[in-house]
Amino acid sequence: MARGLLRFFATGADKPEIGHAATVSSLFHRHRFRVMLAITLGYGLIYTCRLALGVVKKPLIDAGVFTPTELGLIGSALFYTYAIGKLTNGFLADHANMKRFLAFAFLATAICNLLMGFTTTVWAAALLWGLNGWFQSFGAPGGVVAMTNWFSNQERGRAYGVWSTAHSIGEGLTFLVVGALVAAAGWRWGFWGPGLLGVATALGCYLLIQDRPRTLGLPTINDWKQDNYNEAPKPGIKSVLGLQLSILKLPAIWVLCLASATTYVTRYAINSWGVLYLQEARGFSLPAAGTLLMISTLAGIAGAIGFGFISDKYFAARRPPVNLIFALMEIAGLALFFWGPNTLPVMVFSMLLFGMGLTGLVTSLGGLFAVDIAPKRVAGAAMGVIGIFSYIGAALQEQISGFLIERGMTVMGEVRVYDFGPVIWFWIGSSVISMLLAASLWRTRLRD
Repeated sequence: MARGLLRFFATGADKPEIGHAATVSSLFHRHRFRVMLAITLGYGLIYTCRLALGVVKKPLIDAGVFTPTELGLIGSALFYTYAIGKLTNGFLADHANMKRFLAFAFLATAICNLLMGFTTTVWAAALLWGLNGWFQSFGAPGGVVAMTNWFSNQERGRAYGVWSTAHSIGEGLTFLVVGALVAAAGWRWGFWGPGLLGVATALGCYLLIQDRPRTLGLPTINDWKQDNYNEAPKPGIKSVLGLQLSILKLPAIWVLCLASATTYVTRYAINSWGVLYLQEARGFSLPAAGTLLMISTLAGIAGAIGFGFISDKYFAARRPPVNLIFALMEIAGLALFFWGPNTLPVMVFSMLLFGMGLTGLVTSLGGLFAVDIAPKRVAGAAMGVIGIFSYIGAALQEQISGFLIERGMTVMGEVRVYDFGPVIWFWIGSSVISMLLAASLWRTRLRD
């Protein structure tokens, strides 16, 4: 059975190359657009299946279904399985047919969300949310492998920047649309809505995504683009597995792992607990809190595209200087968000700064920088190594934040009062550490 599953997901055999140049160009233009549309919009839509829990936390706490500590446990289950899955599935993605690989994962995560809408026990919710994390872990490495199959070396920064907008698309839809759905119909629809959307997304991605160009009788993307500057094989390493394992010998990869992990602490702190903070500490309604966080995700789209464009065009694909610029933006946004005046213009400005800075850093530290310095043939493995550390950081954040928030919560009759001070220092401190770690890679350049 296991062999049958592996064969089902395996990439197809190379076909003889099509000899007609016009046909080759036509097929590349058609499939490149479809693949980028599917991995960007599809991943963005399926992202709502990952973030739904953050929107329903206050309704679940107020209804007495789960406590903050229990929600931290449930939320961390997704991040732990995602971390492990991103590593293993990152290695598998380098050998897989993305059409089947991604469509299957998107359907499975949609089913997990539909079932979560019926679940009110901690162990069952943790199990389902953990399974959801495992299936979600197919998405990022699968998207990067599809992108590197269809976009050349010199297009990588810009293509990666466009693909990274998927995170912001998903976050915006979650905070605005799913938040409004929960406010109107209750917490269960916070899971059912994304689940139904996920089923449709899985079908759309299956129809749009293609396997590697060589399986369609096309040349590799770098041959077609005449862009092979980074493709010389490393001496003594012939197999894909050998190339994958060679990543672990790069010191910069390990620093990136820690820098990304601390970035993901802050990223998922705001995604998971930002709505609760805005409701309890700043007095916003659920739809208003969702709208504010949605502003950060819209800014994140500009941040993701801007990071790739600026680092490619103005810094010759050097990521460290741009990492520092975006890290300072993110920290400034957080400081305004937590300590600035409680006025709408200031809160909106804080979300613009935070969203642009954070998403630019996620674009770089969460994958692009690693793909730059690793062999291109094993982009999925590079994403996997960074991913396991990133989401262990996110998982630890979820548990630590839940504990700190519950410890600072007091109940007076039917009213809950929160002290967010300790958890805020934990979140901002993580961003500062990430900035310092990323700055230590100042002289790291593209692999040649």
